[in-house]
Amino acid sequence: MSETATPPVLELASVTKTYQVKQGMFGKPKPLHALSGVSLRLNRKDVLGLVGESGCGKSTLAKILLGLEMPTDGRVLVDGREIAPGERRLLARRIQPVFQDPYSSLNPRKSIEDIIALPLLVHGIGDGAAREQAVTRMLDLVGLPARVRRGYPSQLSGGQRQRVAIARALIMKPEIVICDEPTSALDVSVQSQILNLLGDLREELGLTYLFISHNLAVVEHLATRVAVMYLGQIVEEAPARDLFAGPRHPYTTALLESVLTPDPSLSVPDTHLGAAYPNPISPPPGCRFHPRCGKVRDICRTTPPPRVEGPEGHVDCHLYSAAPTH
Repeated sequence: MSETATPPVLELASVTKTYQVKQGMFGKPKPLHALSGVSLRLNRKDVLGLVGESGCGKSTLAKILLGLEMPTDGRVLVDGREIAPGERRLLARRIQPVFQDPYSSLNPRKSIEDIIALPLLVHGIGDGAAREQAVTRMLDLVGLPARVRRGYPSQLSGGQRQRVAIARALIMKPEIVICDEPTSALDVSVQSQILNLLGDLREELGLTYLFISHNLAVVEHLATRVAVMYLGQIVEEAPARDLFAGPRHPYTTALLESVLTPDPSLSVPDTHLGAAYPNPISPPPGCRFHPRCGKVRDICRTTPPPRVEGPEGHVDCHLYSAAPTH
């Protein structure tokens, strides 16, 4: 009897998300394709870094994985099983988020203890004493002193608040944590502490991360694999060591080059691709990146690029097509 391959712990299969956007007071709604046929596989204990400029669809993808949005088309599978629309509570037990801004993601009127225990209360897990013990364990796990449990978010630093957010995410003992720009609102000196904490927790608890960021320098610190998103599509995916050593897609190369000379006054480094980011309501024909690409060919302007598979990843680009046509 042959062994059955273990399914990925999380998989997106050709996921599309389309919104109807009205332009002007009397304009007719037009479709905005936030995600277009996105497929990703996340294996257990991996850290998949999802990178791309603001507005490329990263946060929309996170909302779909958290059950906050439903895909227009395609499937979301956990351990090979498709998640149905009515199973949001079940999904929450398996997948939890850590959001970008610890200043706005924590209720300022709730104590730290209540904030961390809230997921247990919502799901009816344990009694008061059990929840109190769980909060104590979580505070210790994320490196916060027990005395902060009676305090409020306004009494904590940004780094401490993000530790509270991480404790809240982990109290349900999820298998997968969606980290949506979890350090971008923090001081640089604190970012490395939070990244190291996330790395330690992954090892200790066997967690699987989807780590969403526009900052490849941060992703390089933590990710085992990297997927690069542009205008709602994955244009390259590879093991982190391979992608950073030899990026293939011109957009990936531009993102990597932007890491070397970031403007410290900006949250998003300059990609040197200009400010003309394409309109997702009216994406360019052919390759969506071609208006900004320094290696554009005639075929790029008319024909969507093929997916070129490699030993451990893929790139969607005509530059690597074996037999370009047109």
